Amino acid sequence: MIKAIDHINIVVADLQRSVDFYTGLLNFKEIRRAHLQGEWIEAVVGLKNVSADVVYIVAPAGEPRIELLCYRSPQGDFVPQNANANTIGLRHIALRVDGLTAIAENLQNAGVKIIGKPVTVPGQVVKHDAGEKTLLYFYDPDGVILELAEYS
Repeated sequence: MIKAIDHINIVVADLQRSVDFYTGLLNFKEIRRAHLQGEWIEAVVGLKNVSADVVYIVAPAGEPRIELLCYRSPQGDFVPQNANANTIGLRHIALRVDGLTAIAENLQNAGVKIIGKPVTVPGQVVKHDAGEKTLLYFYDPDGVILELAEYS
């Protein structure tokens, strides 16, 4: 029986850059660091000669945690199509916020690429239990789509 989401993994090119982005701009808290190497991790991910560093972060309200993982070996490829909202697979992570407009302005001032402007979902399209939803998409430093979601 599935009980909850444990964590979300994001593979990053520059671990410290991503930690700074998520903790500095988005107010996540770093909770742990580790180095991953050896037969156990190779068996898990299906790759040989794995050497990777990971930082676990959580949002101010708590879990699930995000696992920022940087492979030293073998290094992966950046696939530009993964930054498109319609590419098949896991495509974005939504962050529930208060003060979406101020957060968006802070991100823009920091040079973060914002995909559009805040949009309120028409009530006749989707009616959320938490109320009217306003959202905004933007990119993290590795092109991962993030969403700010505010309910009123």
